[in-house]
Amino acid sequence: MVSECLKTNAPFGVLLIKSGSDTGPATTYDVGTLARIIDWYLGSDGLLGITAIGEQRFRLISADRRPDGLNIGDIELLETEDPFLLPEQYKPLAHILAGVLDDLGRLYESLEKQYDDAGWVGYRFAEILPISPDQKQSCLEANDAMQRLDLVEKVLDSVRGPDS
Repeated sequence: MVSECLKTNAPFGVLLIKSGSDTGPATTYDVGTLARIIDWYLGSDGLLGITAIGEQRFRLISADRRPDGLNIGDIELLETEDPFLLPEQYKPLAHILAGVLDDLGRLYESLEKQYDDAGWVGYRFAEILPISPDQKQSCLEANDAMQRLDLVEKVLDSVRGPDS
């Protein structure tokens, strides 16, 4: 799959596993992300490492496992959210996010920053926060930027503690 994606610059689908494993049969959620490989390297151990960036959400319509173990499927692309101005109450989240992304360096340096877009801010926090895979999936499936921002705020409040 990686070889084909590198040759044709084609995206690949990423779905969270509900049960099973990433090296065998698995049951996945239906909503995932199309990702594109933007960099690769060959490690000293001979293993190929890749860097990919998510591009668009999709819903899995049907799936099949090829004899070589590769899972393939038919998908429908989900609508991209229109930019939504970050409400005033969430502006502090954008400042926190800017600091965190700066600290992460190379991982986010080439990403176009959209700190005034509520959807963009919510998705970036869903990527970086230490929340459960199920919570990340809920953020991915949510069609409402405010739902994601509410979850982010709750997680940050739980880290800060009651006296913050």
